[in-house]
Amino acid sequence: MSEFAQEVCSDAHERMGRAVVHAQGHFSTIRTGRATPALVEKLKVNYYGADVPLQQLAGFSVPEARILVIQPFDRGSIDAISRAIMESDLGINPSNDGEILRLVFPPLTEDRRRDLVRVVKQMAEEGRVAVRNLRRSARQDLDALEKDKDISSDDRDRFSKELDRVTQASIETLDRALVAKEQELLEV
Repeated sequence: MSEFAQEVCSDAHERMGRAVVHAQGHFSTIRTGRATPALVEKLKVNYYGADVPLQQLAGFSVPEARILVIQPFDRGSIDAISRAIMESDLGINPSNDGEILRLVFPPLTEDRRRDLVRVVKQMAEEGRVAVRNLRRSARQDLDALEKDKDISSDDRDRFSKELDRVTQASIETLDRALVAKEQELLEV
């Protein structure tokens, strides 16, 4: 009888995990003064009339802490990649030697670091809200199962407690990722 409730809980658990991974993926797009391919790999490039993620058009390497090298698979795409980087909100002009692009990241100022911490905190809060919304939705599903007499009120309470435990674990994972990202941003 409670396989419906078990399915609701396992689905909520899986979706909460994806919400946490999504939020952590957003954290990686925030620049810390170090070069990392995550800053540009999702950037859309107009490649022969289609918007294509940069990771499908080029390889990346980080020869030094503040330098990101982008090696296009097709030399004809280098101008489009360069244009997409200049139009992005990175605030960096790539140097183009005809074969590769070099992005040199300047050191972050203290004010910019604080601004980035605020942005990361906002991203973490959005992740927490998403997790809580998933919990609320799963609880509504459990209430509907109880109303339809598919589960007892004891089962609903037991599965609600399980949902609370999974929700708390997901939020704690997000909070740990937030603390790590804050430390990374504030280290000079």
